[in-house]
Amino acid sequence: MIGNTSAGLRGSRAGLRGVKADLQGFREVQQLSYACAESVAARLVPGVTERDAARMQREWLRERGVRDWFHLPFAWFGDRTAFTGFRIPLQFFPTNRKLEPGMPFILDMAPIHHGYTSDIGYSGCLGPNPVHQRLMSDLRDHRELILAEVRERRPLREIYENVERLMVRQGYANRHRAYPFGVMAHKVDRVSDRRWSPTLFGFGTNSLKGLAKDALHGHRDGWSPLWSPHRFSDHPPQPGLWAVEPHLGFRGTGAKFEEILVVTDSQDPEESAFWLDDDLPHVRLRQKEASTV
Repeated sequence: MIGNTSAGLRGSRAGLRGVKADLQGFREVQQLSYACAESVAARLVPGVTERDAARMQREWLRERGVRDWFHLPFAWFGDRTAFTGFRIPLQFFPTNRKLEPGMPFILDMAPIHHGYTSDIGYSGCLGPNPVHQRLMSDLRDHRELILAEVRERRPLREIYENVERLMVRQGYANRHRAYPFGVMAHKVDRVSDRRWSPTLFGFGTNSLKGLAKDALHGHRDGWSPLWSPHRFSDHPPQPGLWAVEPHLGFRGTGAKFEEILVVTDSQDPEESAFWLDDDLPHVRLRQKEASTV
Protein backbone atom coordinates (compact mmCIF):
# COMPACT_ATOMS: atom_id res chain seq x y z
CA MET A 1 0.00 0.00 0.00
CA ILE A 2 1.21 3.54 0.60
CA GLY A 3 4.27 2.55 2.55
CA ASN A 4 5.61 0.38 -0.27
CA THR A 5 6.41 3.17 -2.70
CA SER A 6 7.74 5.39 0.07
CA ALA A 7 10.07 2.62 1.16
CA GLY A 8 11.23 2.15 -2.42
CA LEU A 9 12.13 5.83 -2.63
CA ARG A 10 14.42 5.55 0.37
CA GLY A 11 18.06 5.11 -0.45
CA SER A 12 19.89 6.93 -3.21
CA ARG A 13 20.39 5.86 -6.83
CA ALA A 14 19.92 2.14 -6.21
CA GLY A 15 16.64 2.73 -4.38
CA LEU A 16 15.40 5.00 -7.14
CA ARG A 17 16.28 2.47 -9.85
CA GLY A 18 14.28 -0.10 -7.93
CA VAL A 19 11.05 1.85 -8.39
CA LYS A 20 11.48 2.97 -12.02
CA ALA A 21 8.69 0.66 -13.11
CA ASP A 22 6.41 2.09 -10.43
CA LEU A 23 7.22 5.65 -11.46
CA GLN A 24 6.43 4.78 -15.07
CA GLY A 25 3.06 3.40 -13.96
CA PHE A 26 2.24 6.64 -12.14
CA ARG A 27 3.47 8.67 -15.10
CA GLU A 28 1.21 6.76 -17.49
CA VAL A 29 -1.93 7.26 -15.43
CA GLN A 30 -1.08 10.95 -14.94
CA GLN A 31 -0.68 11.30 -18.72
CA LEU A 32 -3.99 9.46 -19.17
CA SER A 33 -5.66 11.95 -16.83
CA TYR A 34 -4.31 14.98 -18.66
CA ALA A 35 -5.30 13.46 -22.01
CA CYS A 36 -8.81 13.14 -20.61
CA ALA A 37 -8.78 16.76 -19.42
CA GLU A 38 -7.63 18.06 -22.81
CA SER A 39 -10.21 15.92 -24.64
CA VAL A 40 -13.08 17.05 -22.43
CA ALA A 41 -11.92 20.70 -22.50
CA ALA A 42 -12.00 20.62 -26.30
CA ARG A 43 -15.65 19.51 -26.18
CA LEU A 44 -16.87 22.19 -23.77
CA VAL A 45 -19.31 24.67 -25.30
CA PRO A 46 -21.68 27.30 -23.89
CA GLY A 47 -24.49 25.67 -21.95
CA VAL A 48 -22.56 22.63 -20.75
CA THR A 49 -22.93 22.22 -16.98
CA GLU A 50 -20.38 21.22 -14.36
CA ARG A 51 -22.26 17.94 -13.97
CA ASP A 52 -22.01 17.36 -17.71
CA ALA A 53 -18.25 17.97 -17.62
CA ALA A 54 -17.76 15.63 -14.66
CA ARG A 55 -19.77 12.93 -16.43
CA MET A 56 -17.72 13.40 -19.61
CA GLN A 57 -14.53 12.81 -17.63
CA ARG A 58 -15.92 9.67 -15.98
CA GLU A 59 -17.09 8.23 -19.28
CA TRP A 60 -13.82 8.99 -21.11
CA LEU A 61 -11.76 7.29 -18.40
CA ARG A 62 -14.09 4.31 -18.02
CA GLU A 63 -13.89 3.70 -21.77
CA ARG A 64 -10.13 3.34 -21.24
CA GLY A 65 -10.37 0.86 -18.40
CA VAL A 66 -10.55 2.98 -15.25
CA ARG A 67 -12.65 1.28 -12.58
CA ASP A 68 -11.27 2.77 -9.35
CA TRP A 69 -10.80 6.31 -8.10
CA PHE A 70 -8.95 8.30 -5.49
CA HIS A 71 -11.86 10.65 -6.04
CA LEU A 72 -14.48 11.02 -8.75
CA PRO A 73 -14.06 13.86 -11.27
CA PHE A 74 -14.93 17.42 -10.35
CA ALA A 75 -15.64 20.44 -12.55
CA TRP A 76 -15.88 24.10 -11.54
CA PHE A 77 -17.02 26.97 -13.77
CA GLY A 78 -16.88 30.75 -13.41
CA ASP A 79 -16.38 32.14 -9.91
CA ARG A 80 -16.56 28.59 -8.59
CA THR A 81 -13.02 28.13 -9.96
CA ALA A 82 -11.99 30.47 -7.13
CA PHE A 83 -14.23 28.63 -4.62
CA THR A 84 -16.18 31.84 -4.07
CA GLY A 85 -18.40 31.42 -1.02
CA PHE A 86 -17.36 27.79 -0.40
CA ARG A 87 -17.99 26.91 3.25
CA ILE A 88 -18.83 23.20 3.36
CA PRO A 89 -17.45 20.15 1.48
CA LEU A 90 -20.71 19.59 -0.45
CA GLN A 91 -20.06 22.83 -2.36
CA PHE A 92 -17.12 21.19 -4.13
CA PHE A 93 -19.36 18.75 -5.96
CA PRO A 94 -20.43 19.56 -9.55
CA THR A 95 -23.55 21.68 -9.98
CA ASN A 96 -25.83 22.81 -12.79
CA ARG A 97 -23.73 25.93 -13.33
CA LYS A 98 -23.56 26.50 -17.10
CA LEU A 99 -20.45 27.44 -19.00
CA GLU A 100 -20.50 30.80 -20.80
CA PRO A 101 -18.12 32.45 -23.31
CA GLY A 102 -15.00 33.83 -21.62
CA MET A 103 -15.67 31.80 -18.48
CA PRO A 104 -12.80 29.96 -16.71
CA PHE A 105 -13.12 26.32 -15.79
CA ILE A 106 -11.19 23.70 -13.81
CA LEU A 107 -11.36 19.96 -14.41
CA ASP A 108 -10.07 17.82 -11.53
CA MET A 109 -9.87 14.03 -11.59
CA ALA A 110 -8.10 11.27 -9.67
CA PRO A 111 -8.38 7.92 -11.45
CA ILE A 112 -6.61 4.72 -10.41
CA HIS A 113 -5.46 2.44 -13.23
CA HIS A 114 -3.70 -0.89 -12.69
CA GLY A 115 -3.29 0.16 -9.04
CA TYR A 116 -1.50 3.44 -9.87
CA THR A 117 -3.03 6.65 -8.55
CA SER A 118 -3.19 10.01 -10.28
CA ASP A 119 -4.68 13.31 -9.13
CA ILE A 120 -4.61 16.18 -11.60
CA GLY A 121 -6.07 19.65 -12.03
CA TYR A 122 -6.51 21.27 -15.44
CA SER A 123 -7.38 24.96 -15.79
CA GLY A 124 -8.82 26.40 -18.96
CA CYS A 125 -11.10 29.10 -20.31
CA LEU A 126 -13.86 29.14 -22.92
CA GLY A 127 -12.32 31.85 -25.07
CA PRO A 128 -10.02 34.79 -24.23
CA ASN A 129 -9.76 35.87 -20.60
CA PRO A 130 -6.75 38.07 -19.67
CA VAL A 131 -7.10 37.42 -15.93
CA HIS A 132 -7.05 33.67 -16.41
CA GLN A 133 -4.07 33.95 -18.76
CA ARG A 134 -2.15 35.96 -16.15
CA LEU A 135 -2.95 33.43 -13.42
CA MET A 136 -1.71 30.54 -15.55
CA SER A 137 1.50 32.40 -16.36
CA ASP A 138 2.20 33.19 -12.69
CA LEU A 139 1.59 29.61 -11.56
CA ARG A 140 5.00 28.67 -13.04
CA ASP A 141 6.72 30.61 -10.24
CA HIS A 142 4.98 28.38 -7.70
CA ARG A 143 6.05 25.19 -9.44
CA GLU A 144 9.67 26.36 -9.35
CA LEU A 145 9.47 27.56 -5.73
CA ILE A 146 7.93 24.33 -4.44
CA LEU A 147 10.56 22.14 -6.07
CA ALA A 148 13.47 24.32 -4.89
CA GLU A 149 12.31 24.39 -1.27
CA VAL A 150 11.52 20.68 -1.14
CA ARG A 151 15.08 20.03 -2.34
CA GLU A 152 16.29 22.26 0.52
CA ARG A 153 14.31 19.99 2.87
CA ARG A 154 12.42 22.88 4.42
CA PRO A 155 9.43 21.89 6.56
CA LEU A 156 6.23 21.44 4.57
CA ARG A 157 4.47 24.03 6.70
CA GLU A 158 7.19 26.59 5.94
CA ILE A 159 7.01 25.87 2.19
CA TYR A 160 3.24 26.28 2.34
CA GLU A 161 3.67 29.68 3.99
CA ASN A 162 6.25 30.75 1.41
CA VAL A 163 3.92 29.74 -1.43
CA GLU A 164 1.21 31.85 0.17
CA ARG A 165 3.60 34.80 0.53
CA LEU A 166 4.40 34.55 -3.18
CA MET A 167 0.68 34.59 -3.99
CA VAL A 168 0.22 37.74 -1.92
CA ARG A 169 3.17 39.45 -3.65
CA GLN A 170 1.60 38.55 -6.99
CA GLY A 171 -1.69 40.08 -5.85
CA TYR A 172 -3.65 36.85 -5.53
CA ALA A 173 -5.62 34.99 -2.88
CA ASN A 174 -4.66 31.52 -1.71
CA ARG A 175 -7.63 29.38 -2.70
CA HIS A 176 -6.26 26.02 -1.60
CA ARG A 177 -6.97 27.40 1.88
CA ALA A 178 -10.59 26.52 1.09
CA TYR A 179 -9.83 22.80 0.73
CA PRO A 180 -10.44 20.50 3.72
CA PHE A 181 -7.63 21.16 6.24
CA GLY A 182 -6.36 23.86 3.86
CA VAL A 183 -4.19 21.29 2.07
CA MET A 184 -1.93 22.22 -0.84
CA ALA A 185 -0.91 18.60 -1.41
CA HIS A 186 -1.38 15.05 -0.18
CA LYS A 187 0.46 11.76 -0.59
CA VAL A 188 -0.61 9.25 -3.20
CA ASP A 189 0.55 5.72 -3.79
CA ARG A 190 -0.04 2.43 -5.48
CA VAL A 191 -3.03 0.50 -4.18
CA SER A 192 -4.50 -2.94 -4.73
CA ASP A 193 -5.66 -3.29 -8.33
CA ARG A 194 -9.42 -3.79 -8.33
CA ARG A 195 -11.99 -4.07 -11.07
CA TRP A 196 -14.33 -1.90 -9.04
CA SER A 197 -14.15 -0.04 -5.75
CA PRO A 198 -17.02 1.68 -3.94
CA THR A 199 -16.86 5.41 -3.23
CA LEU A 200 -17.74 7.35 -0.11
CA PHE A 201 -18.68 11.03 -0.56
CA GLY A 202 -16.94 10.90 -3.94
CA PHE A 203 -13.72 9.29 -2.69
CA GLY A 204 -12.69 5.72 -3.39
CA THR A 205 -12.68 3.56 -0.27
CA ASN A 206 -9.62 1.68 -1.55
CA SER A 207 -7.49 4.83 -1.49
CA LEU A 208 -9.05 6.19 1.68
CA LYS A 209 -7.93 3.06 3.51
CA GLY A 210 -4.38 3.57 2.24
CA LEU A 211 -4.38 7.26 3.21
CA ALA A 212 -5.69 6.38 6.66
CA LYS A 213 -2.93 3.79 7.09
CA ASP A 214 -0.35 6.37 6.03
CA ALA A 215 -1.80 8.87 8.49
CA LEU A 216 -1.55 6.30 11.29
CA HIS A 217 2.08 5.46 10.50
CA GLY A 218 2.90 9.13 10.04
CA HIS A 219 1.36 10.12 13.36
CA ARG A 220 3.51 7.51 15.07
CA ASP A 221 6.67 8.70 13.31
CA GLY A 222 6.00 12.45 13.40
CA TRP A 223 4.77 13.26 9.89
CA SER A 224 1.48 13.68 8.02
CA PRO A 225 0.32 12.64 4.52
CA LEU A 226 -1.42 16.03 4.28
CA TRP A 227 0.59 19.15 3.35
CA SER A 228 -1.19 21.94 5.16
CA PRO A 229 -0.64 25.20 7.09
CA HIS A 230 -1.19 23.37 10.38
CA ARG A 231 1.24 22.11 12.99
CA PHE A 232 0.95 18.49 11.89
CA SER A 233 2.74 19.48 8.63
CA ASP A 234 5.67 21.04 10.46
CA HIS A 235 8.18 18.42 9.29
CA PRO A 236 10.52 17.89 6.30
CA PRO A 237 9.13 16.32 3.10
CA GLN A 238 8.48 12.61 3.51
CA PRO A 239 9.83 10.33 0.74
CA GLY A 240 7.05 9.25 -1.58
CA LEU A 241 4.71 10.74 -4.15
CA TRP A 242 2.81 13.97 -3.47
CA ALA A 243 -0.08 15.36 -5.53
CA VAL A 244 0.61 19.10 -5.33
CA GLU A 245 -1.99 21.74 -6.27
CA PRO A 246 -1.27 25.44 -5.66
CA HIS A 247 -4.50 27.30 -6.39
CA LEU A 248 -4.60 31.03 -7.19
CA GLY A 249 -7.66 33.26 -7.03
CA PHE A 250 -8.31 36.79 -8.25
CA ARG A 251 -11.70 38.54 -8.29
CA GLY A 252 -13.77 35.46 -8.96
CA THR A 253 -11.32 33.72 -11.27
CA GLY A 254 -9.29 30.72 -10.10
CA ALA A 255 -6.56 28.64 -11.68
CA LYS A 256 -4.35 25.81 -10.52
CA PHE A 257 -2.31 22.86 -11.64
CA GLU A 258 -2.09 19.53 -9.89
CA GLU A 259 0.59 16.95 -10.57
CA ILE A 260 2.84 14.46 -8.81
CA LEU A 261 6.05 15.51 -7.08
CA VAL A 262 8.48 12.67 -6.32
CA VAL A 263 10.46 12.96 -3.07
CA THR A 264 13.37 10.65 -2.24
CA ASP A 265 16.01 10.70 0.48
CA SER A 266 18.88 10.94 -2.02
CA GLN A 267 21.67 13.34 -1.10
CA ASP A 268 21.89 14.45 -4.74
CA PRO A 269 19.71 17.61 -4.97
CA GLU A 270 18.36 16.75 -8.43
CA GLU A 271 17.40 13.24 -7.33
CA SER A 272 16.11 14.28 -3.91
CA ALA A 273 12.96 15.74 -5.48
CA PHE A 274 11.63 16.11 -9.02
CA TRP A 275 8.35 16.50 -10.85
CA LEU A 276 7.25 13.13 -12.17
CA ASP A 277 6.69 14.47 -15.70
CA ASP A 278 7.47 17.74 -17.47
CA ASP A 279 5.38 16.89 -20.54
CA LEU A 280 2.17 18.39 -19.16
CA PRO A 281 -0.15 21.12 -20.54
CA HIS A 282 0.75 23.85 -18.04
CA VAL A 283 4.48 23.10 -18.42
CA ARG A 284 4.24 23.23 -22.21
CA LEU A 285 2.40 26.55 -21.88
CA ARG A 286 5.28 27.94 -19.83
CA GLN A 287 7.81 26.69 -22.38
CA LYS A 288 5.81 28.27 -25.21
CA GLU A 289 5.72 31.61 -23.39
CA ALA A 290 9.47 31.47 -22.74
CA SER A 291 10.20 30.77 -26.42
CA THR A 292 8.27 33.86 -27.51
CA VAL A 293 10.02 36.27 -25.13
